[in-house]
Amino acid sequence: MAETTETAGPAGEDRYVPSARRLERERFKRTRARRATAVAALSTLVTGVVLFLAVVNSPGWPRTRETFFSAHYAREALPEVLDGLWLNLRLLVVCGAAVLVLGLLIAVARTLRGPVFFPLRALATAYTDFFRGLPLVICLLMVVFGIPALRLQGVTTDPVLLGGTALVLTYSAYVAEVFRAGIESVHPSQRAAARSLGLNGRQTLRFVVLPQAVRRVVPPLLNDLVSLQKDTGLVSIAGAVDAVYAAQIVASKSFNYTPYVVAGLIFVALTIPATRFTDWVTARMDRRRAQGGIV
Repeated sequence: MAETTETAGPAGEDRYVPSARRLERERFKRTRARRATAVAALSTLVTGVVLFLAVVNSPGWPRTRETFFSAHYAREALPEVLDGLWLNLRLLVVCGAAVLVLGLLIAVARTLRGPVFFPLRALATAYTDFFRGLPLVICLLMVVFGIPALRLQGVTTDPVLLGGTALVLTYSAYVAEVFRAGIESVHPSQRAAARSLGLNGRQTLRFVVLPQAVRRVVPPLLNDLVSLQKDTGLVSIAGAVDAVYAAQIVASKSFNYTPYVVAGLIFVALTIPATRFTDWVTARMDRRRAQGGIV
């Protein structure tokens, strides 16, 4: 049986008319999608109600609610936490830009060819291996407390700058590996085609390899920036008054931990949109790649 039928339009042109079978199949798909959505919503609601009842009926819930979910202390801590959050956002912007630039330079250094570049490749490899293996907290402690202990002339002791430096050092190693994976994913035929057109090695890297590599690694780069957004709160180790340290100051006055919950919820509220944006970019690039829109 035919899936579609064609009828003549007013100007004698063929007009598409879906067949009865196609209409029935589309109707069945819509019904199945609505049923699946309803089942998912119902199961989610039931799970949420069960978890809520399990928590509020636990023996220690009244004390836990007073200690971690006090509306009074939440209102008291919110302005201080928001003031500290401004520092986290500035660190995210500045450190994120520095991480992208330094990570790209390290990745390019690791992919340089020829024996003359071996020392540069070795240094870049040692850098990535060291800072990827070093925990971020230890890197922060070493930079924040180790550099001022050297008493070097002209070297800052500002905890914000030192904490940001530690973040850049660690995340640049991860981002460099992401960029390197993108560069090495470009097929060698692309380089050969560029050289056949008269481009030298530097021009090939700049105009042919890097544009393709960067497009391919956008989703993992966004994931790294989301992680950096959360880890900016670790600069509180150095004494910088960010959102986490502001919550700690308020909590230390009352011995109530609600300010920590407020700070955590604010970070979650910032992270979720960034994560969803990353998922959207990933899905969009996958669709374009499936359609042949991305080399």
